[in-house]
Amino acid sequence: MAVVPLKDIVGPAFEQRYGVPAINIFNDLTMEGVLAGAVEANSPVILQTSVKTVRSIGSRVLFDMWQSLTRGIEVPVTLHLDHCPDRAVVTECLKAGWNSVLFDASELPVEENQRQTIEVVAEARSYGAQVEGEIEAITGVEDDHGSDEVSKQQSLDTALAFIDATGIDVFAPSIGNAHGSYKAAPVLDVERVTQIVEARNVPIALHGGSGLSSEQFADLIARGCAKVNISTALKETYMQSSLAFLKQAEQNNKWDPPSLFKATRADVLALVTGLCTQFGSAGKGGR
Repeated sequence: MAVVPLKDIVGPAFEQRYGVPAINIFNDLTMEGVLAGAVEANSPVILQTSVKTVRSIGSRVLFDMWQSLTRGIEVPVTLHLDHCPDRAVVTECLKAGWNSVLFDASELPVEENQRQTIEVVAEARSYGAQVEGEIEAITGVEDDHGSDEVSKQQSLDTALAFIDATGIDVFAPSIGNAHGSYKAAPVLDVERVTQIVEARNVPIALHGGSGLSSEQFADLIARGCAKVNISTALKETYMQSSLAFLKQAEQNNKWDPPSLFKATRADVLALVTGLCTQFGSAGKGGR
């Protein structure tokens, strides 16, 4: 196994009704830890980068890291650009070698969103890449993108027409989910997932996965959510793990960065293997 197109990961997951973690990394440690966790769980994984991460590290450095860390990897992996409204960054990442992109034009009128998504799909195809699309903004701010205001939900007919016109490979509907930490238990419109899948048989991306219950995950994955996005949970794990280690280091007056990295990596790896088991992708890596 090796780096594969997004469709080669979400396709089997959609058909067999398991979910694949799509995890937003933000540095070399989290990239390596997520990939190592997927290998340990014998699970496919979708490694995601935000626009903020691309801009802070640079697409060339990020892709060089990706190539180095995935050389000889034993499970299917793919590199995805998450929530990108900037066409220039979409083009930059496709040229660099990203396997797929989420072109997020949800703040535009649906007609303009559709027109530009058609163009992005054509561009992605020229690189052998895939596209995820959405017509409604997911509530919440993540990596400086988004809004806490709840966006208007479009009609089912509008969503299906968008899928048909654009030829996107994965669709991300708004179903009451949100980015960031949930302040209260979310009320999800799970029937919307079922309606879209029954009408178009397209894999669904579940955004705002951090904080949903095991029962909610299981239900949505069974309905067709093959791509399950995780961002906040990794950030919290990384920073809380680092903070706990540093407090202990301060108490002991012992400062050893490699030990900090080792401890944090172990917690990242544990998070990833747990998600793979929870979503049913563990053991699906093909080894």
